[in-house]
Amino acid sequence: MQLLRLAVIALFLTIAILPIQAQIDKGMILYFDFDKADGKTIPNAAGATHGKMNDKAKLTPKGRYGGGLDSQDKDSLVSVESFPALEKYQDNSYLFWINFTKGTNGAWSQVIAKKAPGSDRSPGIWICPDTLNLHWRFNPGNKGCDRCGPKGENDKFALNKWYHVAGVKKGTDLHYFVDGKEVAKKSGQPGKHAQGKEKLYIGKTGYRSATFLLDELVIYDRAVTAAEINKVKDGQLATAVDPQSKLAAKWGAVKEGSY
Repeated sequence: MQLLRLAVIALFLTIAILPIQAQIDKGMILYFDFDKADGKTIPNAAGATHGKMNDKAKLTPKGRYGGGLDSQDKDSLVSVESFPALEKYQDNSYLFWINFTKGTNGAWSQVIAKKAPGSDRSPGIWICPDTLNLHWRFNPGNKGCDRCGPKGENDKFALNKWYHVAGVKKGTDLHYFVDGKEVAKKSGQPGKHAQGKEKLYIGKTGYRSATFLLDELVIYDRAVTAAEINKVKDGQLATAVDPQSKLAAKWGAVKEGSY
Protein backbone atom coordinates (compact mmCIF):
# COMPACT_ATOMS: atom_id res chain seq x y z
CA MET A 1 0.00 0.00 0.00
CA GLN A 2 2.86 2.36 0.88
CA LEU A 3 4.59 1.65 -2.43
CA LEU A 4 1.37 2.37 -4.31
CA ARG A 5 0.94 5.65 -2.44
CA LEU A 6 4.51 6.72 -3.27
CA ALA A 7 4.03 5.77 -6.93
CA VAL A 8 0.87 7.89 -7.13
CA ILE A 9 2.67 10.85 -5.54
CA ALA A 10 5.59 10.46 -7.96
CA LEU A 11 3.20 10.47 -10.92
CA PHE A 12 1.46 13.56 -9.55
CA LEU A 13 4.77 15.36 -9.13
CA THR A 14 5.80 14.54 -12.71
CA ILE A 15 2.55 15.98 -14.04
CA ALA A 16 2.52 18.98 -11.71
CA ILE A 17 6.14 20.12 -11.88
CA LEU A 18 6.93 20.05 -15.60
CA PRO A 19 4.31 22.65 -16.74
CA ILE A 20 5.72 25.09 -14.16
CA GLN A 21 8.90 25.20 -16.24
CA ALA A 22 7.36 27.45 -18.90
CA GLN A 23 6.44 30.04 -16.30
CA ILE A 24 9.45 30.26 -14.01
CA ASP A 25 12.11 29.69 -16.68
CA LYS A 26 11.24 33.05 -18.28
CA GLY A 27 14.13 35.48 -17.88
CA MET A 28 16.33 32.96 -16.03
CA ILE A 29 19.94 33.70 -16.93
CA LEU A 30 21.81 31.65 -14.34
CA TYR A 31 20.94 28.58 -12.31
CA PHE A 32 23.43 26.71 -10.15
CA ASP A 33 22.01 23.70 -8.30
CA PHE A 34 25.53 22.83 -7.01
CA ASP A 35 24.78 19.12 -7.30
CA LYS A 36 27.86 18.31 -9.35
CA ALA A 37 30.94 19.82 -10.96
CA ASP A 38 33.19 18.96 -13.85
CA GLY A 39 36.49 19.38 -12.06
CA LYS A 40 36.25 22.97 -10.84
CA THR A 41 33.50 23.93 -13.32
CA ILE A 42 29.94 24.31 -12.02
CA PRO A 43 27.37 23.93 -14.82
CA ASN A 44 24.89 26.73 -15.39
CA ALA A 45 21.63 24.95 -16.23
CA ALA A 46 20.19 28.20 -17.66
CA GLY A 47 22.92 28.99 -20.17
CA ALA A 48 26.32 28.35 -21.71
CA THR A 49 28.43 30.41 -19.28
CA HIS A 50 29.42 28.32 -16.28
CA GLY A 51 31.02 28.96 -12.91
CA LYS A 52 34.63 28.31 -11.87
CA MET A 53 35.58 27.36 -8.32
CA ASN A 54 38.97 28.26 -6.90
CA ASP A 55 40.91 25.82 -4.73
CA LYS A 56 39.20 27.03 -1.53
CA ALA A 57 35.63 26.45 -2.75
CA LYS A 58 34.11 22.99 -2.94
CA LEU A 59 30.82 21.18 -3.22
CA THR A 60 29.14 19.42 -0.32
CA PRO A 61 26.43 16.74 -0.33
CA LYS A 62 24.75 18.69 2.50
CA GLY A 63 22.87 21.23 0.41
CA ARG A 64 19.22 22.17 0.81
CA TYR A 65 18.20 20.10 -2.22
CA GLY A 66 20.95 17.59 -2.93
CA GLY A 67 24.40 19.13 -3.18
CA GLY A 68 25.45 22.64 -2.22
CA LEU A 69 28.37 25.06 -2.35
CA ASP A 70 30.72 24.93 0.64
CA SER A 71 32.11 28.46 1.11
CA GLN A 72 33.56 28.10 4.58
CA ASP A 73 37.06 29.38 3.81
CA LYS A 74 37.56 33.16 3.81
CA ASP A 75 39.22 32.86 0.38
CA SER A 76 36.50 30.69 -1.18
CA LEU A 77 35.41 31.95 -4.60
CA VAL A 78 33.18 30.97 -7.51
CA SER A 79 33.43 33.34 -10.49
CA VAL A 80 31.26 33.62 -13.59
CA GLU A 81 32.60 35.33 -16.69
CA SER A 82 30.61 38.21 -18.14
CA PHE A 83 27.89 37.41 -20.69
CA PRO A 84 25.34 39.66 -22.45
CA ALA A 85 22.28 39.03 -20.27
CA LEU A 86 24.36 39.63 -17.14
CA GLU A 87 25.67 42.89 -18.60
CA LYS A 88 22.31 44.40 -19.55
CA TYR A 89 19.72 43.72 -16.87
CA GLN A 90 18.18 46.50 -14.80
CA ASP A 91 15.20 44.84 -13.11
CA ASN A 92 16.56 41.60 -11.66
CA SER A 93 15.95 38.87 -9.11
CA TYR A 94 18.45 36.84 -7.07
CA LEU A 95 17.12 33.75 -5.25
CA PHE A 96 19.13 31.30 -3.14
CA TRP A 97 19.20 29.08 -0.09
CA ILE A 98 21.84 30.04 2.47
CA ASN A 99 23.07 28.47 5.70
CA PHE A 100 25.49 30.54 7.80
CA THR A 101 27.88 28.18 9.56
CA LYS A 102 29.74 30.98 11.35
CA GLY A 103 28.74 34.48 12.35
CA THR A 104 30.34 37.87 12.01
CA ASN A 105 34.10 38.32 11.99
CA GLY A 106 34.64 42.08 12.27
CA ALA A 107 34.82 42.60 8.50
CA TRP A 108 32.47 43.16 5.60
CA SER A 109 32.19 39.65 4.17
CA GLN A 110 30.91 38.89 0.69
CA VAL A 111 28.13 36.50 -0.22
CA ILE A 112 27.47 37.50 -3.86
CA ALA A 113 28.65 40.40 -6.02
CA LYS A 114 27.78 41.33 -9.58
CA LYS A 115 30.45 43.86 -10.41
CA ALA A 116 30.23 46.50 -13.12
CA PRO A 117 32.73 49.02 -14.46
CA GLY A 118 33.30 51.42 -11.57
CA SER A 119 31.02 49.49 -9.21
CA ASP A 120 31.14 46.37 -7.06
CA ARG A 121 27.41 46.28 -6.27
CA SER A 122 24.79 45.66 -8.93
CA PRO A 123 23.88 44.01 -6.61
CA GLY A 124 26.45 43.46 -3.90
CA ILE A 125 25.38 41.22 -1.00
CA TRP A 126 27.43 41.11 2.22
CA ILE A 127 27.11 40.26 5.86
CA CYS A 128 27.85 43.17 8.18
CA PRO A 129 31.02 43.31 10.33
CA ASP A 130 29.18 43.32 13.66
CA THR A 131 25.88 41.49 13.20
CA LEU A 132 24.66 38.54 11.11
CA ASN A 133 22.32 40.05 8.56
CA LEU A 134 22.47 40.98 4.88
CA HIS A 135 23.53 44.27 3.33
CA TRP A 136 22.04 44.27 -0.22
CA ARG A 137 23.10 47.29 -2.28
CA PHE A 138 23.07 48.89 -5.74
CA ASN A 139 25.04 51.71 -7.33
CA PRO A 140 24.82 54.57 -8.11
CA GLY A 141 24.05 55.88 -4.65
CA ASN A 142 24.74 52.70 -2.65
CA LYS A 143 21.00 52.08 -2.22
CA GLY A 144 19.24 48.98 -0.96
CA CYS A 145 18.44 47.01 2.17
CA ASP A 146 20.64 47.54 5.21
CA ARG A 147 21.12 44.91 7.94
CA CYS A 148 18.21 42.70 6.87
CA GLY A 149 17.49 39.36 8.51
CA PRO A 150 14.64 36.83 8.43
CA LYS A 151 12.05 39.32 9.72
CA GLY A 152 13.34 42.44 7.99
CA GLU A 153 15.79 45.15 8.93
CA ASN A 154 17.75 44.86 12.17
CA ASP A 155 16.91 41.17 12.53
CA LYS A 156 19.59 38.47 12.69
CA PHE A 157 20.03 35.11 11.01
CA ALA A 158 20.56 32.04 13.18
CA LEU A 159 23.55 29.80 12.62
CA ASN A 160 23.33 26.35 11.02
CA LYS A 161 19.85 26.90 9.62
CA TRP A 162 18.75 27.02 5.98
CA TYR A 163 16.95 30.17 4.83
CA HIS A 164 15.54 30.93 1.40
CA VAL A 165 16.41 34.52 0.46
CA ALA A 166 15.26 36.54 -2.54
CA GLY A 167 15.94 40.11 -3.59
CA VAL A 168 13.80 41.52 -6.38
CA LYS A 169 14.62 44.89 -7.93
CA LYS A 170 11.64 46.30 -9.81
CA GLY A 171 12.10 49.83 -11.05
CA THR A 172 13.13 51.93 -8.06
CA ASP A 173 11.96 49.39 -5.45
CA LEU A 174 13.87 46.52 -3.86
CA HIS A 175 11.66 43.77 -2.42
CA TYR A 176 13.39 41.48 0.08
CA PHE A 177 11.96 38.03 0.86
CA VAL A 178 12.92 35.38 3.39
CA ASP A 179 11.35 31.92 3.32
CA GLY A 180 8.84 33.06 0.73
CA LYS A 181 7.56 36.12 2.60
CA GLU A 182 8.29 39.75 1.76
CA VAL A 183 9.80 41.18 4.94
CA ALA A 184 11.20 44.50 3.64
CA LYS A 185 10.64 46.93 0.78
CA LYS A 186 13.10 49.71 0.07
CA SER A 187 12.14 52.51 -2.29
CA GLY A 188 14.50 54.99 -3.90
CA GLN A 189 16.73 52.49 -5.69
CA PRO A 190 18.54 53.65 -8.82
CA GLY A 191 16.15 53.11 -11.71
CA LYS A 192 19.17 52.59 -13.94
CA HIS A 193 21.90 51.03 -11.84
CA ALA A 194 25.52 50.50 -12.75
CA GLN A 195 25.89 47.59 -15.14
CA GLY A 196 28.11 46.36 -17.96
CA LYS A 197 30.89 43.87 -18.59
CA GLU A 198 32.14 42.38 -15.35
CA LYS A 199 32.10 39.05 -13.57
CA LEU A 200 29.68 37.65 -11.05
CA TYR A 201 31.32 36.45 -7.83
CA ILE A 202 30.18 34.12 -5.05
CA GLY A 203 32.36 34.46 -1.97
CA LYS A 204 35.61 36.42 -2.05
CA THR A 205 36.00 39.62 -4.07
CA GLY A 206 37.97 42.57 -2.69
CA TYR A 207 36.24 41.47 0.52
CA ARG A 208 36.78 38.16 2.27
CA SER A 209 34.09 35.51 1.83
CA ALA A 210 31.42 35.13 4.47
CA THR A 211 31.18 31.63 5.99
CA PHE A 212 28.20 29.76 4.56
CA LEU A 213 26.70 26.94 2.54
CA LEU A 214 24.73 27.97 -0.56
CA ASP A 215 22.25 26.11 -2.73
CA GLU A 216 19.88 26.71 -5.65
CA LEU A 217 21.18 30.07 -6.83
CA VAL A 218 18.85 31.43 -9.50
CA ILE A 219 19.25 34.80 -11.25
CA TYR A 220 16.64 36.44 -13.46
CA ASP A 221 16.88 39.48 -15.70
CA ARG A 222 13.38 40.48 -14.60
CA ALA A 223 11.41 41.03 -11.42
CA VAL A 224 9.81 37.73 -10.39
CA THR A 225 6.60 37.51 -8.39
CA ALA A 226 6.07 36.27 -4.84
CA ALA A 227 4.28 33.23 -6.25
CA GLU A 228 7.29 32.39 -8.43
CA ILE A 229 9.65 32.82 -5.48
CA ASN A 230 7.63 30.31 -3.50
CA LYS A 231 7.60 27.82 -6.36
CA VAL A 232 11.40 27.99 -6.56
CA LYS A 233 11.70 27.82 -2.77
CA ASP A 234 9.55 24.69 -2.71
CA GLY A 235 11.84 22.91 -5.19
CA GLN A 236 9.53 23.19 -8.18
CA LEU A 237 12.10 24.61 -10.56
CA ALA A 238 12.53 22.47 -13.67
CA THR A 239 14.79 23.85 -16.38
CA ALA A 240 14.75 23.07 -20.05
CA VAL A 241 18.25 21.63 -19.66
CA ASP A 242 17.41 19.17 -16.90
CA PRO A 243 13.65 18.94 -16.24
CA GLN A 244 14.09 16.00 -13.87
CA SER A 245 16.42 17.74 -11.42
CA LYS A 246 13.76 19.29 -9.20
CA LEU A 247 11.54 16.23 -9.53
CA ALA A 248 14.35 14.25 -7.95
CA ALA A 249 14.58 16.78 -5.13
CA LYS A 250 10.84 16.62 -4.55
CA TRP A 251 10.94 12.84 -4.61
CA GLY A 252 13.65 12.99 -1.96
CA ALA A 253 11.39 15.16 0.16
CA VAL A 254 8.57 12.63 -0.23
CA LYS A 255 10.80 9.79 0.95
CA GLU A 256 11.91 11.90 3.93
CA GLY A 257 8.27 12.49 4.83
CA SER A 258 8.48 16.29 4.45
CA TYR A 259 6.13 16.61 1.49
